[in-house]
Amino acid sequence: MSEKFIPLTDLRQFSKKLQIPQQLLAATGKLADSFARPLHDLRISVTDRCNFRCVYCMPKEVFDKDYQFLPHSNLLSFEEITRLARIFVAHGVHKIRLTGGEPLLRKNIEKLIGMLSAIRTPDGRELDLTLTTNGSLLARKAQCLKDAGLSRVTVSLDALTESTFQQMNDVDFPVADVLDGIEAAHQVGLGPIKINMVVKAGLNDDEIVPMARYFKDSPHILRFIEYMDVGASNGWKLDEVIPSAEIVQRIQAAGMPLIAINPNYTGETAARWRYQDSAGEIGLISSVTQAFCQDCSRARLSTEGKLYTCLFATQGHDLRALLRDPALAASESDAELAISNVVAQIWGARSDRYSQLRSQNTDLQGLTRNKIEMSYIGG
Repeated sequence: MSEKFIPLTDLRQFSKKLQIPQQLLAATGKLADSFARPLHDLRISVTDRCNFRCVYCMPKEVFDKDYQFLPHSNLLSFEEITRLARIFVAHGVHKIRLTGGEPLLRKNIEKLIGMLSAIRTPDGRELDLTLTTNGSLLARKAQCLKDAGLSRVTVSLDALTESTFQQMNDVDFPVADVLDGIEAAHQVGLGPIKINMVVKAGLNDDEIVPMARYFKDSPHILRFIEYMDVGASNGWKLDEVIPSAEIVQRIQAAGMPLIAINPNYTGETAARWRYQDSAGEIGLISSVTQAFCQDCSRARLSTEGKLYTCLFATQGHDLRALLRDPALAASESDAELAISNVVAQIWGARSDRYSQLRSQNTDLQGLTRNKIEMSYIGG
């Protein structure tokens, strides 16, 4: 259900190994976990701060004015993030997503994007470098993000109705400004843009059809996300989940027939559907009712450099300590080889399948635990 925590002392023992054991490799020769799942995606949280207080992620009752966010010295530097990214890419990562918190709050984020965009896969290909944002700063930042080398963006947008959207973000931020950010990103070529809508019963589920209709004939991909039990502060209840199957039914009942289509790649989080009468499509992320743990290929790097192998993890593995360890600082190549082997060992031991177990045991008996907050490791 969760990865075994490996203390730093043991990590250093792992770092002495000079080769990745054959049993940690899939048939393709790429790194694989205990269920033969490859490492394909890396999500990097660049800040734990956000200017929204969305009720499903950073509720104001917990993340109030007195909440202590991480000091800047605890955050990975851009150079440290880039060093770790190179190691992960060498292990098979092709896609890097920058998250938060709200990543556009990280000062000079375009500098980091430029550094990451210069990384190439072992066979010389460019990375799929993406970023998830609440859109509040996107209109003013879109051009510099594109110029720095960002491939595309995903924008969180939970409603079109002003009152509902402001109830969701809980800071009275206007929906028009997010829509302006989406348009700015489209104009500079940060697409295809994905729009993420977290659906919570009784709060914004009446926005399902209006959102589908609004984005239906646009070049953007609307994705509906089942309300998930991420972290320990959002008061998640199973009866507040609108199943993805019901979302499809509602859209089709509104006169917009859908056809299921194949995923872009194995391990893609969203099940894809296209409209029968157009090329437009939607996605459905169904962690609660249709768990996709069996194909999960994502690792997560927290703001302060801890590696998490599951969105629902309780603890991570401290890579920052290795990056800053004086004993490993004498030789950059030796340090990177050591960290590379640590990453291989952690991923090889990975056995996470929380959503699958939760789906089999929806009363959550034995599964309730102090999970890491989504704002700390990204979505």
